[in-house]
Amino acid sequence: MAVKQRSSRKPPGVGRHAAKGDSNVSEGSEHKSTLKVDWRRIITRIVMMISIMLVVYFTQADKVVPFATQQEVIPKRSVDIACSKDYADELKHFPGCTPVKCGRVIFDSVVTLSEVEALLNIAHRGLSLGGSSGGASILDLHSGALSHGSDFINIYKLEEAKNIFTTEDFKIYSHVKNKIHGAIADHFGINKDKLYLTHPTFFSRIISAPPQTVHDEYWHPHVDKETYTSFHYTSLLYLTDYGHSFDGGRFIFIDKDSNKTVEPRSGRLSAFTSGSENLHYVERVTKGVRYAITVSFTCDPKQAIKDPSLPR
Repeated sequence: MAVKQRSSRKPPGVGRHAAKGDSNVSEGSEHKSTLKVDWRRIITRIVMMISIMLVVYFTQADKVVPFATQQEVIPKRSVDIACSKDYADELKHFPGCTPVKCGRVIFDSVVTLSEVEALLNIAHRGLSLGGSSGGASILDLHSGALSHGSDFINIYKLEEAKNIFTTEDFKIYSHVKNKIHGAIADHFGINKDKLYLTHPTFFSRIISAPPQTVHDEYWHPHVDKETYTSFHYTSLLYLTDYGHSFDGGRFIFIDKDSNKTVEPRSGRLSAFTSGSENLHYVERVTKGVRYAITVSFTCDPKQAIKDPSLPR
């Protein structure tokens, strides 16, 4: 921040007294000598104080701490966080499932690379029939939703999609979902039978194209449970690698002391409680293509969805 200095600035009263005659000029001169102010020193100190405040503020706001880098192979890494009040009204409705232990966890050993390759192949085939005109596209095997230009279509209603998926595709999808389901239930100490897959659960493809609709603006900080009230646990399975398949696109948790980053790695599973204790965003992808699957879970059986199956 720049502060302009006036080299000819006068102490209070000088100009006013000078207009009244010689005696008043003398009086003004005496007043000037007794109340002389070192404005340069004051301004220098003000500038210094502002600079320190700005440095402290932006150091805290922009401090980045890696939670999981792409180069690491992490069997399991977790951190517990105090739960927000987002779940308070649900504790009595969904006992044994509603988060009482909140936090985030990384697994690099739950899903195999062959399973990742199979899922990525499904995403490639499905998204080849559509794609957003902006940077972010989704494919939802449950509802059939597929990004198409600035809108969405149902992939299962496309003539050319009738033979694009196989029974084996849906088997591998459900198999990986079950692995994720078990890992989340085990880590957060909840009853697996009371945890349900919920909507939306989908493949995502992000490129560096400029946004065309609000659906393309994935980089805004948000809380999953505020967007989807049924959410209790969110997970992401990465299908491509940060720094190799794409640049940018890191997942960032926003904490009071610093931002914690998760760098996508093929087969990396990131899971966290969906409340405001895990405010987050995704960096804008600047190069390449980022693929992932968002797999969402709820404690509310009314919000449960079934595994997808091959349409008949």
